[in-house]
Amino acid sequence: MGFFSRLESRANQIDSLLCVGVDPHPQELERSSGENLGDRLLNFCQRIIDTTSEVAVAYKPNIAFFEAHGPVGISILQNVIAYIPEDIPVILDAKRGDIASTAVAYAQAVFKALNADALTMSPFLGYDALEPFLDDCERGVFVLCKTSNPSAYQLQDLILKNGKYLYEIVAMLANDWNQRGNVGIVVGATQGNALANVRNIVPDMWILAPGVGAQGANLNSALQAGLREDGLGLLIPVSRGISRADNPGKAAGDLRIRINRERKDIMNGRHSSVKVMSDLKKSVADGLLEIGSVKFGKFELKSGIQSPIYIDLRILVGYPGLLEKIAAAYLVILKDLEFEKLAALPYGGLPIATAVSLLGGYAYIYPRKEVKAYGTKSEIEGEYLPGELVIVLDDLVTTGGTKFEAIEKLNNAGLIVKDIVVLIDRQSGAQDELAKSGYQLHSVFTLTELLNYWDLTNQVSKKEITKVRDFITH
Repeated sequence: MGFFSRLESRANQIDSLLCVGVDPHPQELERSSGENLGDRLLNFCQRIIDTTSEVAVAYKPNIAFFEAHGPVGISILQNVIAYIPEDIPVILDAKRGDIASTAVAYAQAVFKALNADALTMSPFLGYDALEPFLDDCERGVFVLCKTSNPSAYQLQDLILKNGKYLYEIVAMLANDWNQRGNVGIVVGATQGNALANVRNIVPDMWILAPGVGAQGANLNSALQAGLREDGLGLLIPVSRGISRADNPGKAAGDLRIRINRERKDIMNGRHSSVKVMSDLKKSVADGLLEIGSVKFGKFELKSGIQSPIYIDLRILVGYPGLLEKIAAAYLVILKDLEFEKLAALPYGGLPIATAVSLLGGYAYIYPRKEVKAYGTKSEIEGEYLPGELVIVLDDLVTTGGTKFEAIEKLNNAGLIVKDIVVLIDRQSGAQDELAKSGYQLHSVFTLTELLNYWDLTNQVSKKEITKVRDFITH
């Protein structure tokens, strides 16, 4: 049985996603009993294992805390791995990455000498650094993708020529490397948007998501972003939060209960998505297909990219009944936001803003695409005062470029923008780009949400759905 099959079997058997870290920090060894260093190391690790083995889906010893003690530490690590019950997978956190004979030697050290079941690895040297580790189908590799350390953005958030972040390219490569089903990915639980992006790219792979506990990641957000559709696929490793507790077993058990409670709520919410959308949002989603606003096939976008989906919301002007429902959906979002006026973007946002204005009683303005060469020569139409807080309203968003252009015009007029509201987020990076500049994007639908609904209600063929999902993630 391969590593990830074993991991999944264990997760189902004990109903747990908790991966227990075995990291003997120096200050913890001071509290551990034993006549010498080796005894203290071994006693500390065995205590963690003995008290948590019923709830641990896997153990993750960090090799650095053993290597720091030289030959004694390595010997103890070997004993610790041997001490872990055979049915519990062991992930060695070593972050290896080298090539040729060195990589082969590392693989022998980890999988033969130490007998670990899986390893964390750096992908920086490319596939040939991983190949010796992937040759063994029974062992696993977790590729570092988006880590939780503060300066990770310096490399991992670099934007490449194809418009993708470097970490997204790593996720795509890891997906390609997973030919034998023995590759997973490391994404910090502190990186919520990145975790969601990676899950879209690798819907079926296991993700190791460190950061819950001492690093302050929000557990619910991590589960929302990282869980697979079957409620599995996400490992939550915790070390200090367990080892430094007065009762490590109770701390681990309580954490497992909390993970499962929140996981259950999330999965119940996902499974009831059709019911949730059966009122206003379902009616809008159905209507968009009925009027031909959303088409599937092969289309060339303005950027020259070939897309399997085309969304034309300008035709809404011919369907006042649907336009009114869309306005009502916008009002659900707007009621929780602070603003004094709406700022609609021409041209797709204007009919929607008119419907929202009539239904909700909000005044709106709009920045012109071209400044008038006559009359008042206004750049912004409508009444406003400098210093007013406005919400940018549009029909959809792709990369966010047009939103930035409009925001610049509004700011130049002394208006303040914090929020952008659209009907559909095409999930092409706009949310992250806007957030970097301090703006929050709100959407009635993400494209994935619409696809999931149309898939569940059998309104669009699975072939077309799959094409668009692949397009979003690549």
